[in-house]
Amino acid sequence: MNPEELQDLKELIEFLKENKIGEFDLERGELKVRIKFASEYAAAGAAQMDMAQLGRLLASAPAAGSSPVAASAAVEAGNAAAAAEAAAAEANLHTVKSPIVGTFYESSSPGAAPFVKPGDQVDLGQVLGIIEAMKLMNEIECDLAGEVVQRIVGNGQAVEYGQPLFIIRPR
Repeated sequence: MNPEELQDLKELIEFLKENKIGEFDLERGELKVRIKFASEYAAAGAAQMDMAQLGRLLASAPAAGSSPVAASAAVEAGNAAAAAEAAAAEANLHTVKSPIVGTFYESSSPGAAPFVKPGDQVDLGQVLGIIEAMKLMNEIECDLAGEVVQRIVGNGQAVEYGQPLFIIRPR
């Protein structure tokens, strides 16, 4: 992607954040971009969107022939940077990271209450979530006592090794 296309993609990401849009797909020829934010935006409706601004952003979005891999990398980098900025906002916060690659689940079964949610007090060793890897369910335990400030990943989301999962305010 050239710098202009990358800037257009960054503007699109900022627009989606401002309007609290949880998921967005864009297909133009060979270019396919999927942007999915943490669940905090999932409940937001399209009624809040500035459709004219979205139309301008889509018109200037990267055209066909751009590298889909580069576009995905730029989106991932933008999401990782946003999470890092949020964590850095308060220096006294601890980040619980994924110890493995897999799929994150917030509860033990579909429809069950999540293990933890923002605002909950957690103890050392308390289960925060599950990561499924190769059909094995791995419990993710809290490595210190404190308060859950934020869950960064969504239920059913694929996670990478070392990816931030939760932000905890130590006691």
